[in-house]
Amino acid sequence: MPGSNGQTDQHIDKRDFDANRPLLLASDQEGSNEEWNTDLDRSRPISHYSRRSGDSRRGVGSDDGLLSDVVDGIVERDRQKMHKEVVRVISFAWGVVTCLGAGSITAFSLYGHLLLTRLRYTQLQVNIVSIAAEIAMYLLVPLFGYLCDRYSPSPLALFSGFLFGIGYLLAALTYKSGPPADAGGSGWPFWVMIVAFIAIGMGTSCMYLAAVATCAKNYGRGKHKGIMLAIPIAAFGLSGMWQSQIGTYVLYEKNADGSRGDVDVFRYFMFLAILLLVIGIIGTVALRIVDGDEEKYIDETVEELERSGLLEESEFFRPRNEIRAAVEYGTFADDDDDRSITLSEEEREEQRREKEREEEERRKKNWLLNYETRVFLQDPTMWWLAAGFFLVTGPGESYINNLGTIIPTLTPPSYEVDASPPAGLPSTHVTTVALTSTIARLLTGSLSDFFAPPATHLFPPIPEGARHRHPTPTDNRLTISRMAFLLPSAFLLSLGYLILSSPIPLQEPAIFHLTTALVGFGYGSAFSLTPILISVVWGVENFATNWGIVAMMPALGAALWGVVYSRAYQNAIDGGAGFGSPDGQCHGWRCYGLWAVGCTASVWVAIVVWAAAWRGWKRKGVVV
Repeated sequence: MPGSNGQTDQHIDKRDFDANRPLLLASDQEGSNEEWNTDLDRSRPISHYSRRSGDSRRGVGSDDGLLSDVVDGIVERDRQKMHKEVVRVISFAWGVVTCLGAGSITAFSLYGHLLLTRLRYTQLQVNIVSIAAEIAMYLLVPLFGYLCDRYSPSPLALFSGFLFGIGYLLAALTYKSGPPADAGGSGWPFWVMIVAFIAIGMGTSCMYLAAVATCAKNYGRGKHKGIMLAIPIAAFGLSGMWQSQIGTYVLYEKNADGSRGDVDVFRYFMFLAILLLVIGIIGTVALRIVDGDEEKYIDETVEELERSGLLEESEFFRPRNEIRAAVEYGTFADDDDDRSITLSEEEREEQRREKEREEEERRKKNWLLNYETRVFLQDPTMWWLAAGFFLVTGPGESYINNLGTIIPTLTPPSYEVDASPPAGLPSTHVTTVALTSTIARLLTGSLSDFFAPPATHLFPPIPEGARHRHPTPTDNRLTISRMAFLLPSAFLLSLGYLILSSPIPLQEPAIFHLTTALVGFGYGSAFSLTPILISVVWGVENFATNWGIVAMMPALGAALWGVVYSRAYQNAIDGGAGFGSPDGQCHGWRCYGLWAVGCTASVWVAIVVWAAAWRGWKRKGVVV
């Protein structure tokens, strides 16, 4: 073929040509380049990258430059990957630390009886304080979960720190002021203590959700999501144990003979105020969701909706897709006007596209999360799960809050005042609940990860015909459903209440430790497996909101069973006939017996309700 200079070019294979030599002879380079660029102009415009590439090809060592770019890209990719893993690990570690502090309300029994004796509150008033904290802690969880899903855990962590600081400071000052005027003292009114514990309850839910949601979103699609959720949840249960030990053995009052007395409530509250404020402030920067993970989960879910055909029914995505297609998939013009765009104009155009892309992602996320919330609320199995959670956790919350007053009911009135009660110290039972609850959360979380069958339904239920399942390879390992762990744990919980409702604890008060251990184990299992089930059945994209909705149930249950216990306790005192005592505390089965029987029946009903939810999931093909 004749060249531009009239000579005939020989065919040269790329394997015969030295990569370090220019493609054209020096004498032919200018003419050939001009012809090549002219031909190229007719086919496509010369981009900035093409001009830069052409310049680099004309230089010596172009392969070295290309190799250097590749190496730099690999190094940058590895650096970003390492950065993500570091953020993930640090966030998980601080999430565990956060949960270790967030559960301070679980140590209420450590000082609950002192509100009865020192501030002269009635048993109903003491329960009102704990119920106010429970309601504030659980009823606002959906709101905090909504904010956590749509923004990030960091603002919640900061907000929780300030709530804890204000709440415990106010509670400390109220306690130090002494009994209120209506109880014969000159201290602050009763409602101030209620306000303080409302702030404490709100801080508990904020801090807990910030930590657990961070772990769920960073590890929710991994192989070990159960244990990675169980660890921070278990840490939440442990917080009551170590904090009660600090109050018992460090921040205590000294008796007249120099021996250790009850917890110094004022110093204990001040300690918690400072500690939790610091944890919340650090959590503002330490609790981070790994960049890209949440967007990836949302994109995967949107793709699933697109395949199912449900996404096309949305009026939101059609116009946005058209806009995005117009913006992202435009072609180069055939004329030379594109080459006249300056770099600053290109940068502004790129910024505009990036801003529009971010707006699209935000709108897509909000639409998807709202859609998932509707699906979650319309699923009957969710209500079965929530009802069982209500029937189990209500008695559990009431038991933990009233441990300090149940112990004296098992103590004979003739027992020495300064002697250790035969049923055990309140701090010992708080520790027992914390330990057994922690063991249950770790065991159920890890064992369910190991034995649970592979999940096939990580997205909210969609029509059977539109569901696209990806079969997983079968193996011969033993598989056990998570419900097979939850139901026996609930049965153990009922045994604890059944023992308490019998006459045995009055004859052998030491057996009350067994009751506490069984209640702690069943209570911890419910709080571990329920959020894991929610993440498996309905996904992690909207986890904080979904779990927040179900987590309202303990507030209602605690209020119901707290009122039942306090009314039975007060009626027993008013009834006299050996059931009351001069110290203002109740003694005997009548103080708690009917309440314990009701708690036993409540848990048995919960087992039936959860079995119905499990059956509903099986019908839909949901593997839990």
